[in-house]
Amino acid sequence: MKIEATSENFASDVLGSDVPVLVDFWAEWCMPCKMIAPLLEEISAEYDGKLTIATLNVDANPSIASDYDVVSIPSLLLFKNGELVRRHVGAAPREAIVEIFADQL
Repeated sequence: MKIEATSENFASDVLGSDVPVLVDFWAEWCMPCKMIAPLLEEISAEYDGKLTIATLNVDANPSIASDYDVVSIPSLLLFKNGELVRRHVGAAPREAIVEIFADQL
C-alpha cells in the first residue's frame, strides 16, 4: 500500500500502523527523490499487505521532517510499531531499499 503522509495523519497512519511503514521524505525539486519514486511504487505493489510506503513532502510538512532530523533528501525512514527502526539517506538501487526493511517484515 502507498499513502501520502502529512502532519495531520502521521501519528495515525505511520506511527499507528499495524505493518511497518517506510516513509520517503522528499520534495518536488529533488531529482534523486524523483529517481527512486518508481522503485518505491514497485516495492509498494510487491509488498502490499506486509509494508506501507508513505511519501512525505518536506516542504509541505517541515515539522515532521524536523522532528526526525531529516536534513537531506531523499531520506527513507522505517517505522515499526510506532518506533523509528532504520534510516537511509540518499537515493539507492531497489535492492538496497529492500534491505532497509526486509528483516523487519
